[in-house]
Amino acid sequence: MTNGKSKGRTRIRPVSPDAILDEALRIADERGWVRTSLADVASSLGISLADMRSHYRDKDALANAWFERALTAMLADEDKAVAALPADERIAERLRVWFDTLAIHRDVSRAMLAAKLYPGHPHHWVPLVFDLSRFVHWLLDAADLNSPSPRRQLEEIALTGVVVASVSSWMVDPTPDQRLTERILRRGLKRGGSLFRQIPLPT
Repeated sequence: MTNGKSKGRTRIRPVSPDAILDEALRIADERGWVRTSLADVASSLGISLADMRSHYRDKDALANAWFERALTAMLADEDKAVAALPADERIAERLRVWFDTLAIHRDVSRAMLAAKLYPGHPHHWVPLVFDLSRFVHWLLDAADLNSPSPRRQLEEIALTGVVVASVSSWMVDPTPDQRLTERILRRGLKRGGSLFRQIPLPT
């Protein structure tokens, strides 16, 4: 005998993490990231919240997956012409790919970052610091900067400041093609390059 409670049960179908993220981004583009819930995404895909949780523990995990996708796009860009540029230009080009990827869902990406920085979310702050550190390391490697210590540490410190300043600008940049952010980025890289040239390496 069939249990009557099962008649209206939603049929669960396998859905990939990428498909879940894509649907979350689509919904967030329409109604905003703050108004997008995990239940909305699960319902739209015809899956249960339990199935959603098996891929993403919370909304912040979805945001992390989106930023990871942008990082992957940055690392996958292997333009040989970029490799021949000076170091600051290589960094700028890599960051441009990252920003351009985030700009596909610009308002959503900004809202995700704002949610991470929200004063009521201190549990996001420490992971964000570590994520920033890892991002800077990947950016240096992508730009083919493999300096020995202590030059490497100086590059990390300077580039962290440049990334933070650039992202802060990008969050409020109203210009087409992110031109204001581009100017701030290149100005920061120029200052960083000057700093490195002024500090001699130990012999």
